[in-house]
Amino acid sequence: MSRMVLPILLVCALVSTSGALEKDSHGDQEAREKAFATKLSGAVLAGSFSTDGKDSAPNKPDRYQIVSAKKLKGDDWVITSKMKVGEKEIDIPIVLKVYWADDTPIMSLTDLTIPGVGTFTARVMFHGDSYAGTWQHGEVGGQMWGKVENPAANGKQPAK
Repeated sequence: MSRMVLPILLVCALVSTSGALEKDSHGDQEAREKAFATKLSGAVLAGSFSTDGKDSAPNKPDRYQIVSAKKLKGDDWVITSKMKVGEKEIDIPIVLKVYWADDTPIMSLTDLTIPGVGTFTARVMFHGDSYAGTWQHGEVGGQMWGKVENPAANGKQPAK
């Protein structure tokens, strides 16, 4: 009978801790998502981009001002960015997917049409204070990379 007790206790221990592990990893994911939203809200993505097929052309500066980043439901997020449309600079909310590779968020949008701007597909990975990815705007595409600048998220005062 004592030979049966040990396996039963092990199974009971595994069953009881598996629920705790699921809760812990779920809690970790919520913390990751909150940190990602904080890092992007009020941030500037400052870097460079290249255009496929123009290997000899110099990389061009790239800048995106993020007003806010909020998780909606599941993998859906709304990222509100400042964009210049014609002569006006306006806030444009974009609903896109954010997938996670361990602790690394990856933004994904496919054939998203922004009226007055164009149709875009992109995959952008964020790691630490860096980002890198691919972009496509109609027939033209390339790579993008740079730094996430958000002094407020890093506990510093924004530069004036």
